[in-house]
Amino acid sequence: MLPAEFDGYRIAHISDLHSAEMGTENEKLLTMLREAEPDMIAITGDLIDSRDTDVGIALRFTEEAVKIAPCYYVTGNHEASTSLYADLRQGMMDQGVVILENERLELTRSGESISVLGVNDPSVHKDFASDSDARIMEGNLNALVKEEDSYTILLSHRPELFDLYVSSGVNLVLSGHAHGGQFRLPFIGGLIAPNQGLCPTYDAGMFSEDGTDMIVSRGIGNSVIPVRFHNRPEIVCVELRRN
Repeated sequence: MLPAEFDGYRIAHISDLHSAEMGTENEKLLTMLREAEPDMIAITGDLIDSRDTDVGIALRFTEEAVKIAPCYYVTGNHEASTSLYADLRQGMMDQGVVILENERLELTRSGESISVLGVNDPSVHKDFASDSDARIMEGNLNALVKEEDSYTILLSHRPELFDLYVSSGVNLVLSGHAHGGQFRLPFIGGLIAPNQGLCPTYDAGMFSEDGTDMIVSRGIGNSVIPVRFHNRPEIVCVELRRN
């Protein structure tokens, strides 16, 4: 159960920037973050794009974001696909961004705490000869989740592994990767997403099962497919509430 001290705690969720800029040096994006007045900013991967990598754009964004609220970051598949991730990682650490690479931390208010778990994208460590994304994620979660946790927030790039998140018992998952299904049609939703294919189940919005809620961001930028249809970029704002 969510501790009383965290009732009303606000999280701004950013995903899949893909080296994009919303306004000059992302000022439009940063203005929206300031207006949201978050207690924390969660960044769930793909800040950079492996096909058009610009570490500078990402670092200029995070440099300003940490002035708004504490920032917590996990990798996406694009960070795993470029040798420039080491530069991004060091730059964010120098700025004070908390990088969670299969790690957990406790956030405390007036003696009460909640747990934030962060997992690497499975492709960071994947041995393509033997490992599946699900097996890697299951091992990561088993090492992080504790029975005594009061309330857990999981940052993970991959929404298609929702069943694993449910079975692990985490309370809230923040994810991205699906880009909202790229092209969205009325009554159908998104049309295609990486690792889910056509008509993806976990394309955008909130999904709930057995006490686990997952919120999937449509993201900010684009990657392989350079356009969106009926699918605007978004910042997700989450406010935690006790039942």
